[in-house]
Amino acid sequence: MTMVVREYTSVIEVTGPLMIVEGVKNVKYGEVVEIEMEGGERKHGQVLDAMEDKAVVQVFEGTSGLDTKITKAKFLGDTMKIPVGVGMLGRIFDGAGRPRDGKKEIVPEARLDINGYPINPTSRIYPRDFIQTGVSSIDGMNTLARGQKLPIFSGAGLPHNDLAAQIARQAKVPGSKEEFAVIFAAMGITSEEANFFRKDFERTGALERIVTFLNLADDPTIERIITPRIALTTAEFLAFEHGMHVLVILTDMTNYCEALREISAAREEVPGRRGYPGYMYTDLAMNYERAGRITGKKGSITQIPILTMPSDDITHPIPDLTGYITEGQIVLSRELHRKGIYPPIDVLPSLSRLMQEGIGKGKTREDHAGVSNQLYAGYAEGRDLRDLVAVVGEEALTDRDKMFLKFAERFESEFTNQRKDDDRTIENTLKIGWDLLSILPERELKRISLEIIKKYLPKKKEK
Repeated sequence: MTMVVREYTSVIEVTGPLMIVEGVKNVKYGEVVEIEMEGGERKHGQVLDAMEDKAVVQVFEGTSGLDTKITKAKFLGDTMKIPVGVGMLGRIFDGAGRPRDGKKEIVPEARLDINGYPINPTSRIYPRDFIQTGVSSIDGMNTLARGQKLPIFSGAGLPHNDLAAQIARQAKVPGSKEEFAVIFAAMGITSEEANFFRKDFERTGALERIVTFLNLADDPTIERIITPRIALTTAEFLAFEHGMHVLVILTDMTNYCEALREISAAREEVPGRRGYPGYMYTDLAMNYERAGRITGKKGSITQIPILTMPSDDITHPIPDLTGYITEGQIVLSRELHRKGIYPPIDVLPSLSRLMQEGIGKGKTREDHAGVSNQLYAGYAEGRDLRDLVAVVGEEALTDRDKMFLKFAERFESEFTNQRKDDDRTIENTLKIGWDLLSILPERELKRISLEIIKKYLPKKKEK
């Protein structure tokens, strides 16, 4: 099919990241635009709004320097596509898919639309296979399954970047020889953070199986809109054309949503909650729903979006809408971070809705569900007792209460807390769990069957 290229010099207005061209014909929504400025400099954009004789174009490299009198807008007649290939593994690109590592462009196997194609609900396979991250609070208590989307809710100053890098390095499917790849896309991060990720991946040798996309804080805000789409298009190619199991880590989705708000304000749209556009739920869903497994395809796409909650507010529109679309959440705690615990994952508000499908005999271990439930119950009781101590003092507690208080402390220091290079197997995680449960009398282990207790509970040493 021949694409019709049309060029116009009728730019009438530039507003924020947007450019308005009048007198256009047969322009399509999402069509790619090449913008030629004075001196021959070129920028690229995409049609955001197509009317009968007018088009609103979002300019990815920013609109600074655009002169409405001499700027040329060339409509290329096609949607935005990126070159993809297995050669992308081990490479670092910018937020628009251009090489950022000083190497040449890849030799593409295909050029794909960055918006992807919806997965037919009837062809989806339910996520059931366990992915080991090496992080006990996730593997043991909020297990990740292949094809799941499980976000991390963080806050400013919390170590979500360290956790993201650790998961990218360590994620694997235990006992499987199938190809596993990681797509890492960062939006609005500083140069210091970008250097941290690059050096961390290079130092640990993980880079060779990672495709990295970096949109920096001083890059055009509008570019953040396409970064996750490009990352997910790459993931779809590796998963469904090459049969790889792909983990996609997107950080920070809050910066992405801020870019959406900037475009909405420039278009003078009626704002929704806290100034964000009313279509933000739909836009987020278009990204998050590009995860899963497909009947007849060997590969899979699993997503871990990371977002920083403004003012640590979990009811803020970004985490709130994300929670509706995804299958649970991992919540980082400022209180645990202050206590020097890494990763500061608070397992009580955290949840993986697909956990029960990805654990058990033949997947992790037969005792996994019981251990997880019992650890949760014991830790929750210990946390409640901390609040009581603040009111009545520890002297007022019974011996049983003090036992659960001790359990909560050891749960945080031994189970939750681990080194940044500590890649725990699921067997090691469950062993730590059983060691903690051995603190409690056997009669308190009400969430584990007697058969499992006899098989796995460590024998208490005689004093």
